[in-house]
Amino acid sequence: MLNVVIFGPPGSGKGTQSEKIIERFGLEHISTGEILRTEIKSNSDLGKIAASFIDRGELVPDHIIVGMLENKLNVLGAVKGVIFDGFPRTIEQACALKMLLHKREEDIDVMINLEVDNAEITERLLKRGETSGRSDDNLETIEKRIRVYECQTAPVIDFYKKEGTYRGIDGQGTVDEIFERISAVIEVCMV
Repeated sequence: MLNVVIFGPPGSGKGTQSEKIIERFGLEHISTGEILRTEIKSNSDLGKIAASFIDRGELVPDHIIVGMLENKLNVLGAVKGVIFDGFPRTIEQACALKMLLHKREEDIDVMINLEVDNAEITERLLKRGETSGRSDDNLETIEKRIRVYECQTAPVIDFYKKEGTYRGIDGQGTVDEIFERISAVIEVCMV
């Protein structure tokens, strides 16, 4: 089974590239945001606990998210592989994911980091805000999201470098150019 983490700052194209990876390589998409919404909507035990944190304006603890991920992996059955989108966001989450996969006798095969400079990210998100109407795609919020990413999330890169699974990808250019760079990395992992 091929396990891929897609990583990068907000606006780097993770969602767009995830869709293309899924289509070409037949991987299952695991988005922690989607899992969280599904668990809450289904009123599962983990969903109820998660909702209680969200209702108080707090982050859902890692062990709850990891429990939901484990449930999701258990219902997937036999698949070619998984692309993890939006997780891990912290070193603690990366360690938890590693432990979860080790229980299944699996590992992360590759962590693909979409490298995009801050000026390009800002431009992309401002354009997206104009077309999508997303309220969080304004200059002040974008700058804050980039700072949060750099402080809290970017350290995960070093974790995967130490694991030997990190692959930096130039995330600038056309969607198809970027996807071809990603595909070349994934194809090597599949051999």
